[in-house]
Amino acid sequence: MKVAIVEDELLAANYLKQLLEQQNIINIDYIKVLRSKQEAVLFFSDNNVDLIFMDIQLGDGNSLEIFEKVEIKNPIVFVTAYDEYALKVFKHFTIDYILKPFENDEVLSALTKYKNISTSFDIASTLDSLVSIENQTKSKVLNKIMVSNGNKLIVLEEEEIAYFFASGKHLFITTIDNRTYIYNDNLKDIIDKLNSNVFFKINRKYIVSKESIKEVIKHSSQKIEVILNPLPEIKTEILISKMQISEWKKWMEK
Repeated sequence: MKVAIVEDELLAANYLKQLLEQQNIINIDYIKVLRSKQEAVLFFSDNNVDLIFMDIQLGDGNSLEIFEKVEIKNPIVFVTAYDEYALKVFKHFTIDYILKPFENDEVLSALTKYKNISTSFDIASTLDSLVSIENQTKSKVLNKIMVSNGNKLIVLEEEEIAYFFASGKHLFITTIDNRTYIYNDNLKDIIDKLNSNVFFKINRKYIVSKESIKEVIKHSSQKIEVILNPLPEIKTEILISKMQISEWKKWMEK
């Protein structure tokens, strides 16, 4: 089988390569070491392997950005220094992790897990877990939001987002160029993480950006309707909550 190691620290990469060559749990006949995000993108664009060991923090950026450029469907063992929350998320999905500085037993345990999950690995669950980890470990104000799109991850800049809207039990993001993605959060919590100069929660179903407000219709002092661009798929009046009208006016005037 073929293995790739995505690791920018040469000593760590060589140590892991040595451990993999010496173990007898699985038969490895090819090991490729990739030292950067850019190198990984070039390699995975034309090559495939059976198992990947990947450091999350690389010298030229976050390795999760690799998923934006290329499609990867194989099991991944992450080398991470993430906190306890992130580790709990990892445990709930069909991926494994090893903590730096890693030991031989951890590598062997990851290989054993690989043998057990290699035939049932689900990349969609993996990407969902990565999205959750990445967004939870950012600072309070989210200037970038990571969403999954099929087998790839996409990073949305705040200026690309037109509005958030809740439908049933799900939260969706619609972009300025009229793309819609499901997002793993809820309207109540996400508003506290967004830039308050850009986004405003106008009612229980919508958080809008200033750029998305195409027109404002004042039916009365207590009934104000906004026309959004792009138009939502659900054709219905979008009204500003009566309790929010005063704050919304202040926000619009900033």
